[in-house]
Parts: sequence; C-alpha cells; structure tokens
Amino acid sequence: MEETSNIWTQALEIWSSGGWAMIALAIDALIIFYLGSNIFFRIRAKGYLYVSEKKMKKWVKEPAKGRGPVGKMIRFVMAANNLKEINILFDELQKTEIAPLNRDLKVMQTCVSIAPLLGLLGTVTGMLATFAALATGAGGDKTMGMVASGISEALITTETGLLVALPGIIFQYKLAREHAQYKAFLAHLQTVCSQRIYKDSQKQKAQAA
Repeated sequence: MEETSNIWTQALEIWSSGGWAMIALAIDALIIFYLGSNIFFRIRAKGYLYVSEKKMKKWVKEPAKGRGPVGKMIRFVMAANNLKEINILFDELQKTEIAPLNRDLKVMQTCVSIAPLLGLLGTVTGMLATFAALATGAGGDKTMGMVASGISEALITTETGLLVALPGIIFQYKLAREHAQYKAFLAHLQTVCSQRIYKDSQKQKAQAA
C-alpha cells in the first residue's frame, strides 16, 4: 500500500513539474479517450457484426421479423415504394448513422495531432524558464534549481505529448477501420434492399399486365 502511495506521489510530482502545458495535455488526452471510447461503443452497439448475410436477406424480405438496430434500419428503409424513395431514405440514414461518427473522428484526429504540438509548446516555455533563470540568477543552488526545473518542464512535456499522441494514433486507426467496416455494411445493405424493392416492383408490374 505504501509503495503504491509513493508511486502516485512521484507521478504527481513529475506531472506538476511539467508546468501548465501538462494541464492542456491532460484535457487533450481525456477528449481523445472519451471520443474514441464513445465512437467504438456506438459502432459496436449497432450489432451489425452479428447479422449474417442470410439473416439480413430474410429481414429485408420480411422487415417485421428484423431485430435490433439493424432490423430497425431495415424497417425504416423498406417502407419505400420504389428505388427513388429508398435512395432518399438511405441518404437520411447516412446522415443519422455516419455523419455524427465522421464529425467525432475528425475532432479526435485533431486532438491527436495537437498533442505533440502542446508538448513542444511546453518545451518552449520550459526553455524560456531556463534562460530566465540563467539571466536573472546570481548563481548557487537556487539558480541551479530554477534551471533544473525549466529543463525538466521542457523534457517532460515533450515526452508526455508523444505518449498521448502515439496511443491516440493507434486508437484512431482502429476506429477508422471499424468506421469503414460499418460504412461498407450500410452500402451492402442498401444494395440488398434496392434489389428487393426492384424485384417487388417488377412482380407488381407483371401482375398488373
């Protein structure tokens, strides 16, 4: 227990020695983690990975049997009477399903990109503090302490910026793949639904003739 307490104390000391840039990096890291987790769970909550091709076609043929978010989407688009209407409904579906994910991914990408820049900004402020200590100090232990503090701030913020950015890039890559997979699923669903609408319309024309 005491060792854990000492580790946390040392971590807080290191964190506080990084200056105000560490606060900005902490906020940036929290935004990245929050958005990334939110995007991941929102995509997985759609349940499309558990819907087989056979099941999808069955639900498209009989929308009332559809279950979960995918079944709800199928019932929404299969309310169309023709190909024009189904394209309009899928455009609406894209706006509600894909557009918010695109927006959050862009915000996350921006946050990942600025993490190293915030680290470099902390490096600059740390070096300025170091030069100020050298310029105004009269020598001795006090001046050396101020110089060490400035150098510490410069190095810690750079390292922290990279530690935030590198996992963020990996997380972002994983989410981009999940996002692309979900978009591909919706595109395939549109094809299957359009084919069903087309076949039904052709049958109706044949019966009317």
